[in-house]
Order: sequence, then C-alpha cells, then structure tokens
Amino acid sequence: MTAWNHIYDTFDPIAFHIISFPVHWYGIMYVLALVSALYIGKYFIKRDNLDFKGKEIDNYFIYVEIGVILGARLGYILFYDTQTLYYLSQPWQIFNPFQNGEFVGIRGMSYHGAIFGFLISTYLYSRKHKVAFGKIMDLVALSVPLAFVFGRIGNFLNQELIGRETDVSWGILVDGVLRHPSQLYEAVLEGFGVFIVVYAYRKYQRFSGELILVYAISYGIFRAIAEIYRAPDVQIGYVCCNMITQGQVMSLAMSLVGVVAWVYYERLAKTKGLKKNS
Repeated sequence: MTAWNHIYDTFDPIAFHIISFPVHWYGIMYVLALVSALYIGKYFIKRDNLDFKGKEIDNYFIYVEIGVILGARLGYILFYDTQTLYYLSQPWQIFNPFQNGEFVGIRGMSYHGAIFGFLISTYLYSRKHKVAFGKIMDLVALSVPLAFVFGRIGNFLNQELIGRETDVSWGILVDGVLRHPSQLYEAVLEGFGVFIVVYAYRKYQRFSGELILVYAISYGIFRAIAEIYRAPDVQIGYVCCNMITQGQVMSLAMSLVGVVAWVYYERLAKTKGLKKNS
C-alpha cells in the first residue's frame, strides 16, 4: 500500500479556520468552480468575439450563481435526502450551517437540482435583459465543463461520493475498504470529456442553443459511465438490479431529454432557418 492509497487517513478536509469556523476544501473548490466558469466564459467571449455587451456576463453570473446554489440544495433535499418532509415543513433549516450547535457548513448538493436552478435563473435573466436564451446557453456549454472539474475534486477532498469496492492498485482506502476514486473519474469524464465533445462540435453547430443540448447529452452519458464505479448513496442504495444508481437514471434521462430537444430544434432550424445567434 502506498501513501496514495492511505490519503484519506492523513488528509484533513478542513483547509483552515476563520476564528472558530472551519473552511473546508469542498467549499473552496465550489467557489473556484463558479469563478472559473465566469472567467472561462469571458475568455471565449474575447477570443471568439462573441456578441456579449459590457457587463452582461457579470450580471448573468449573479443570476446563475444564486440559481445554481438554490437549485443544488433544494435538488438534494428533494432527490436524495431522507428528511425531505422535515425540510419542507421547516424551510428555514435548508441553509442552516449548524447541527446540534456545531458549525458544519451546508452539506448536500445535487448536480441535477443545480441544472433546474440554472435553467430558471437563465430564463429570468434572458427575459429581463433581452439577451437571447440560446446565445447564453451556448456560452455556458463551453464555460461549465472545465469549471466542473473543481467540483469533483472538491468531492474527493471532502471524502464524499465514494467509489465502489475494487482491487485496483490506485484505489483509495475508505474505512479499511479499498474503493475506486470515482470522484476523479467523474472529474475527467464529466469535466474534460464533456468539454472536448462540446468544443469539437462547435464547427458543426447549426442553431442557437445547440451546444447546451450537446452538453446535456454527453454529460448524461459520461456521468452514467462514471457511476459504474461510484457507490450508491447510502440512504437510497441501488434503484434497480443491484447495480443501477439514481444518479445513472437521472443522468440518462437528462441525455434522453437532450436528444429529444435536439431532434425538435434541428427540424425547427431546417424549416424556419434559425440562426446561431437568434
């Protein structure tokens, strides 16, 4: 066994303290993911001379940051938490960072919930500021995947979303059991993998908003593959056949919705001649 296999025995998920409040690596990675998405977006706007004016992207970032955080937290409570009714009856507890008087931070975020929050906030921003919805979504499809890598690294450093049991030499010991570092697999597939697919598809793009559909399809597939190596949520277990997780079901559903939407808008683009910037 190497130091890598025992990394959880020596690594502290808490990066530092501010007075008596612990700051976790997970929180730092979450902030880095949000901020890096903003600057990756700005990079593509400048490099490709995209049609975004002045502070549009900065204003949009405020909208989407709120939407993502709210959606991620509410999504976790609705899809994964076993105390859903408790939180719905006492909504003020949803963002309570204390448990039994101890500061533990906000725990439990759902990617699929974040998607809903992101879509709602993007729609509201698009309507209020008269910015084409499809144009924003194409930029998001390029900006998010690489930033998402930070999120999965945060999961790894926080010692959560652990992998299934394994005997591979690069496995991580978790409570004495060797497991796949599935969070890192997800960082590679859902981050770098999805970015490569979306970026490579740009030259084939035919209508506004198409890149976000390519993102949804590829993310769902890559996430479903990565979850082959990820242990199911302990409070849910496998949802089918002692091997299918809820994350896989939701991710493949996301891909299916993306395919249906792509077919619909592809046909609409052919009949009505939708432009990329419309």
